[in-house]
Amino acid sequence: MGQEVSQADFTREQRLRFREKVRTDLVVFERMLEGSRFDFTRPLMGLEIELNLLDGQTLAPAMINREVLADLGEEDFQTEVARYNIEMNVPPRPMAGDQAVRLDRFLTQALRRAGDAARAHGARVAEVGILPTLTAELFDEPWISEGVRYQGLNDSLLRERGEGMELEIEGPTGERVSSYHDTIGPLSGCTSVQLHQQVTPQDFPVYWNAASVISSLQVAMGANSPYLFGRRLWAETRIPLFTQMVDTRSVELKYQGVRPRAYFGNNWITSIFDLFEENVRSFPALLPETSEEDSMAVLEAGGVPELKDLKLHNGTVWRWNRPIYDTSQGVPHLRVENRVLPAGPSVVDTVANACFYYGLLEAATTSGRPIWTKMAFRTAEQNFVDAAKHGIDSVHSWPGLGTLPVTELVADHLLSVADDGLAALGLRREVRSHYLSVIEGRCRTRTNGASWQIAVTEAYETAGRSREEALREMFAHYLDNSEENAPVHTWPVPQPAATSGTEEDRG
Repeated sequence: MGQEVSQADFTREQRLRFREKVRTDLVVFERMLEGSRFDFTRPLMGLEIELNLLDGQTLAPAMINREVLADLGEEDFQTEVARYNIEMNVPPRPMAGDQAVRLDRFLTQALRRAGDAARAHGARVAEVGILPTLTAELFDEPWISEGVRYQGLNDSLLRERGEGMELEIEGPTGERVSSYHDTIGPLSGCTSVQLHQQVTPQDFPVYWNAASVISSLQVAMGANSPYLFGRRLWAETRIPLFTQMVDTRSVELKYQGVRPRAYFGNNWITSIFDLFEENVRSFPALLPETSEEDSMAVLEAGGVPELKDLKLHNGTVWRWNRPIYDTSQGVPHLRVENRVLPAGPSVVDTVANACFYYGLLEAATTSGRPIWTKMAFRTAEQNFVDAAKHGIDSVHSWPGLGTLPVTELVADHLLSVADDGLAALGLRREVRSHYLSVIEGRCRTRTNGASWQIAVTEAYETAGRSREEALREMFAHYLDNSEENAPVHTWPVPQPAATSGTEEDRG
């Protein structure tokens, strides 16, 4: 969830001071965009994956991230918001040569090490958008990870909201979750993959706009979160769950059009400054801890400011495509952080998702008339919402093609575009063919993580299992297939034997 802080409670004076510091940082950032040299030698791609720890027997969340991370002892792993979450960070790399294969190997080995550390505590590691075994009752007990930031975010979000958090999500079959929570605990159910693309200041708006267009395709192909608290909801329920759990607006503010803290955006942009300026003008600070940095003085002395206050504030505005400013060895750089994908189902699926995204992104930003100039922003947003609701069965509106099923759009029109983009990045032909064939296989079979979870769960329910039993049986198969690193569209759908008699008879 971002940068650590040293305290969770803040005074009015601290909030005012932080606001001043953030505004100063924004002015400094604008000057840097006009005259500073930002690092960019070649396209670099980064990756973060959020994971879940499970009890090895019940497959319920295991609140042991501190113990597992202590045994793991690797800098690439860290805590996330809940005690059953961990996050893995992958060092940046070019998407060229055989790097996708190397990424596959790196992730597989890292997950194996994490799995070994978890097994020492009777647990397993799962890469999935939302745990099918997650229950609302989990958050009646201590759930939040150690770290002041997590408690501070929880307290600040509730303070801004003025009351507890309401969840209201209805799925396509009429099943729904309607619940009230006095913590942001359900937010921890959202485990995702974040893809990073380093860009120049001049190219940032081009890449951000392109990523916003592509996001709906990513979600449709990669949806993997169909269940929450035992209910079948959206194909990618992670999208509305996260949105609602960080929404500090009252009903009245929603009707007034005030922006949520997690959202798709408002329009196409012409500068990265547009997004940072919107952060400062539209969103109150959640973690107003001021730094000691005088960013204006650093810039005027010829140095490179870290813009710590602006970065801290940016970390509490969760656009699905987020702007990132950072420094490395005293050199500033910019990134587009793409946050729309769920974790899983397998490593090969994750790498295929990354290849599909980076290929489309490269093609969309380097060839012909930009696609967003032919598409209304609201059309891109509607595609995104439809993809989150219906996943592999969603329908898209696309320039020059009209309205068509996403499987047809991707298989017949966009896989070749992604291949061209990956070729331009330098990825070897056999490598890009291998990973894009995974996306093609999902289109052909109309199967992704969400549709597979639903099919298997329904098979067990048809055979007489309760929803709870069916989800646990399904998830056991899911974990085994995931650990074998087979792409999800090749996973079999079990045909369980029908049960007979009453629960009492079977006992």
